[in-house]
Amino acid sequence: MHARLRRRHRARPAGRSGAAHHHRGHLCRRRCLPDLVGRRTALPLLLRLEERARDGRPRRAQHHRQQRSLGAGTGRKAAHFRRRQDPVPVLGVRIVSTDIQISIVGSAGDGTIAAGDILKNALAGMGYKIISFDIYPPEIRGFGKCIARMRITTEQAYSLKHKSDVLISLDDSHAIPHANEVRECGAVIYERASIVQLPEGGHISAHIGPGQLPYPVPIRELAEKSTSANRSRNIVVLGFLAGLLDLPDEAFLKAIARKFKRKAEAAAAGEAAYRIGREFAAQTFKLDDVVFGPPVSTVVPGASVEMINGNAAIVRGALDAGIDTFFGYPITPATSIMERLAIDMPKRGGRLLQTEDEISAISAVIGAGFAGARAATSTSGPGLSLMAEMLGMGVIGEVPAVIFVSQRGGPSTGLPTKTEQSDLHMAVFGGHGDAPRIVIAPTNVDGCYRCAGKAFELAEAYQTPVIVLVDLYLSNRYETVVFPARPPFEADVNRKPGKQLAGAPYKRYALGGDSVSPRAIPGEKGTMHVVTGLEHNELGRPSDQGEMHEAMSRKRHEKLQGALKHPDLTVCKRFGDEGAVDVGVISWGSNFGESLEAMLKARGEGIRCAAMKVVMLSPFPTERVAAFLADCKEVLVPELNYQGQFANLLQAHVARPVTRLNRVPGEPMKVEDILEEIRRLAGKKAAQKAA
Repeated sequence: MHARLRRRHRARPAGRSGAAHHHRGHLCRRRCLPDLVGRRTALPLLLRLEERARDGRPRRAQHHRQQRSLGAGTGRKAAHFRRRQDPVPVLGVRIVSTDIQISIVGSAGDGTIAAGDILKNALAGMGYKIISFDIYPPEIRGFGKCIARMRITTEQAYSLKHKSDVLISLDDSHAIPHANEVRECGAVIYERASIVQLPEGGHISAHIGPGQLPYPVPIRELAEKSTSANRSRNIVVLGFLAGLLDLPDEAFLKAIARKFKRKAEAAAAGEAAYRIGREFAAQTFKLDDVVFGPPVSTVVPGASVEMINGNAAIVRGALDAGIDTFFGYPITPATSIMERLAIDMPKRGGRLLQTEDEISAISAVIGAGFAGARAATSTSGPGLSLMAEMLGMGVIGEVPAVIFVSQRGGPSTGLPTKTEQSDLHMAVFGGHGDAPRIVIAPTNVDGCYRCAGKAFELAEAYQTPVIVLVDLYLSNRYETVVFPARPPFEADVNRKPGKQLAGAPYKRYALGGDSVSPRAIPGEKGTMHVVTGLEHNELGRPSDQGEMHEAMSRKRHEKLQGALKHPDLTVCKRFGDEGAVDVGVISWGSNFGESLEAMLKARGEGIRCAAMKVVMLSPFPTERVAAFLADCKEVLVPELNYQGQFANLLQAHVARPVTRLNRVPGEPMKVEDILEEIRRLAGKKAAQKAA
């Protein structure tokens, strides 16, 4: 029947009925179907939604009964007036692939972030891959905007999308600016009734665009029915969404119970609110034959899959690498690293201390590293500034230390709850004198886990401070990560001084070889030495001789080159077309996901394009980066800072002109902005070739 309906629709003659071909609802279908069916990347719900997109309103119940006679569905619809009365055939297309983005927007106190947590936990529990990022105001409690945004896929995705498929409004005043970020054929779920008199245009229903699908729900009324209060509005809309998408109750109820596991009363209220929201969806907007694509299992036997954010992955990596000592001072957005370690480290025999400030924290880490501990701290830009002098102490004393740095908007206090990539210069060059250190910047949550663990290996192998540089976006971004059955980290690296010549004094800073001196833990027989902030000779005794200072400076720089070949560490990696390309995109940190998606879209448009992520920022992988740039006719460097700090670093090592794309919006860069620049550069090259 569905196939016959499709043929009948295509063969419909021009005329009064055929005029629908030019109606925006039909245009919506024409635009969406090639994308959804041909590329197999969209939620089948959208196909079912398109039949109701002709004038942006759900079909009324009377009209739906007409369609039932055609065998097109059995669910009931809410009664809304339509301008057209002709039945619309149902598209009988079943798609099992999923790529949908959901945004929940509300005010602080509406439970926006909590709703996002429950939704992504439910979907992750069903086996879907999740990328999620929450935006919240700097006030601890106030009326600022909160956004929970997540992308749900069955296949690997690298970033959030600019356009959402579903927008849920818990506060219209905050959601209205995001109405234009809903794709055509996307759904907008909102409060049906206003509790106060709103000015003209103050209700989101006035901002729903052509082809977008409105879902007015009495959210407040349903919440009061379920709990005698409106505190559960966020859970009501989740129940409605689950009913609309025909998702199983079990996953959501488990996620609600997990969210409120220490509050039995709240858990019961949440379950009641969820059920009443789902019941409302079934009674009013229920869609038939909705197929939410099943997840694709790619889990290696013995491995575990978790939905986790960047900071939690850092904690997991540090614990799996054997961290035993942590000193820190709370600062957004790095605080949760210390909070999680405070819970988990004592279970493994570790020690954690909150110090009075960042200077004390890094000083204690340097002391613990000297004593043989695997020690770390965490901070953000302002704290890293305070740590600069003691970082130099770690460099000159050749003491292993790990510093996790999560960047935020600056300078000074700046934008503490917004993301930015503006501490690269500080991380690589911060401090006085020639103070080389290792700096690695993961590009996704899995990379946070691996870089955190490898940081301890690098710190001990090359006896120097190691900075793991992330940002607020990556710290708070959730992804589904597959963790190996056994941690891929070495537990004991370069801690023993090796054989000493009989009767010879222990040379803690011996010159020669690979410039990595034999390290000793205090208390080992025959290895007495002193570590200070003064320049020294091979024995560790103070020296102000120019020749010795030059030799030691060379030693401290040259030994780090070994980090570029450290086993099982991705220093940089190329993606896309091999050989000569029209445009090469080179990026770092959290911004690489958007860069990679833009590159893949450009390739889909026929542009010869490649991308490279650079994980190790110091020492810089000059040879490999130069080889990549040599293949590129045009080079684009997108990053979230105003100066183009990575472009500066790149051009300091490779003399090559590049195009900079710098943004400081406080949010992740848009894939569309990068793609547009790739198109421009590719067109520029094509024009030059034609000339």
